Amino acid sequence: MPPPGFAFLRHSSFWFRHLPAPKGWGNRKYGTAPGLVFLAQAAKGGAPPTLPTMSDVSLPIEHTDPVNAQILSVSEDRVKGFHQHPFQFIAEQSGLPFDTVVERIRAMLKGGVIRRVRQTLLANKLAEGALVAWKVPTEKLEGAFEFLFKQDPFSGHVVLRSTDREVSGSDFRLWTTLKVPQDRAINDHCDVLKRLIGAEDYYTMQAHGIFALGVGHVRRKTMEPGEKADEPAVMMTTNIADLDEEEWNVLLHLKGDLTSEEIGPEPWKGRAEAAGVSLEKFCEVAKRLDAKGVIGRFSTFLEHVKPSASGQRVTRFNALFHWKVPKGMEERAGGEVGRHPIMTHAYWREGGERFANVNIMGVIHGTDKDTVLAHKAAIDKHLVETGIPVEYTNVFWGGRSEIKPSEISPIVFKEWHANWADVPGPVV
Repeated sequence: MPPPGFAFLRHSSFWFRHLPAPKGWGNRKYGTAPGLVFLAQAAKGGAPPTLPTMSDVSLPIEHTDPVNAQILSVSEDRVKGFHQHPFQFIAEQSGLPFDTVVERIRAMLKGGVIRRVRQTLLANKLAEGALVAWKVPTEKLEGAFEFLFKQDPFSGHVVLRSTDREVSGSDFRLWTTLKVPQDRAINDHCDVLKRLIGAEDYYTMQAHGIFALGVGHVRRKTMEPGEKADEPAVMMTTNIADLDEEEWNVLLHLKGDLTSEEIGPEPWKGRAEAAGVSLEKFCEVAKRLDAKGVIGRFSTFLEHVKPSASGQRVTRFNALFHWKVPKGMEERAGGEVGRHPIMTHAYWREGGERFANVNIMGVIHGTDKDTVLAHKAAIDKHLVETGIPVEYTNVFWGGRSEIKPSEISPIVFKEWHANWADVPGPVV
């Protein structure tokens, strides 16, 4: 007859092999004897020992943990283009073991510190896009926010903004990014949304050029005001790419959020199977898409708006800067703004009369308002010193914010409009 507790131990052998050895037990090089203390207790005929729970041996998940910060400084926005083995690349660039990178990213995703892991696309190359400012009655503002975030798959970033003083456009409190499929009109979609959310007015601002696009909160925390690259940013165009059926098939299977199980050595294996092609063919087509300029970066997106379970925040302030520079100097001014790495986004967009005819816009995130304003002051000064007059400037501060990838499928677009066509609105 086996000693009491033996069956328990036999079925718990996985835990014994994987639990860390108590201090002073066994040979640390080979990791022996981590479960001997439990075996000794059980063999005496006592009750089965209490094993440590997963929370007892859980990994640190906060972005401030040194190892996590080392990973995130690469994984947020340094994995440019398509990589067949993105987690190996992150491990190499961060100087950490591959297994450590994988287990930490999985843990941060499970803990909500990372909100998604995915291959980003340069949607401006795949669909018509715009920044949209909405004028909505105060009593409908929260309802409109909820509708655009939860009911409109084509609205991406939804944010409530305010200004420190009353300025041109400060009554446009609700801001969204919007994408619609190729050959569809953004204003037609906005007209439907206006009816449904009870908006009084809206204004669309398409991007004529892009100078910065990539959120890397962790590595930006230590940047000093005025820090800039050696050369101005090069403007990316927004011309729509022409893709064939094979490329669309791979693209649509490539773009979704990775599950925890896919975070590992071959993240695209299951995607290739779902697309009905070999892994080799899937990666070949993905690289072709990259060459066409429609692939962005592989990224771990931090939850940068809401606090973590322990109350830590990645950022507190989201500032949308507006600048008006003389006509004909937009590309040059955008390049000078975009060369400041603190900028997570920088665009040439026309604000029109509603927004004092500004034409350069950009976003900074930070934990201290005075520091965010110091970064802006340094950029303003730099523009003037390089011979670019700033004729007007302002800041729209972000409040409540939600982010989701924008849908670009023409099939989903057609179905959505069919569902809402006969709804008189407003529905909020």
